[in-house]
Amino acid sequence: MHRLISRLVPIVAASLVLTMSGCGNSSNEAVVVTPPPTLTDTFSGTLTLNGATTFAFAVTGLGNITAQLTTLSPDSTRPVGVSLGTWNGSICQIILSNDNSVQGSQVVGTASTTGSFCVRIYDSAGTVVGPQTFTLDVYHQ
Repeated sequence: MHRLISRLVPIVAASLVLTMSGCGNSSNEAVVVTPPPTLTDTFSGTLTLNGATTFAFAVTGLGNITAQLTTLSPDSTRPVGVSLGTWNGSICQIILSNDNSVQGSQVVGTASTTGSFCVRIYDSAGTVVGPQTFTLDVYHQ
């Protein structure tokens, strides 16, 4: 009988340790998932009559892409075009556009894949009568 008890003691002890480890402090705290930080690419230049400029940028995370016409000077109310697209290394394939953008306007899309994207600003209707300086901010993951 002594032999049987001496064999059972390690098994019972191991069983108690496993049982007790499963009964630790339970927490009702919510798990907080922090989204990746938003990256900002800033592009600037000068737009002239019937002109256009394209800028490429890399997206490394899925989610929203927002192109904002942050500044347009000297006439912030004169409409221009702003578009978002995919970049193949030499051409911007336009996906979304706003041909009536003024200072503060945004074009918002969603990246369903990572890779090369582009933003384009252009004189959409020949309304840029003199040089317009601009700043475009692109927010993405």
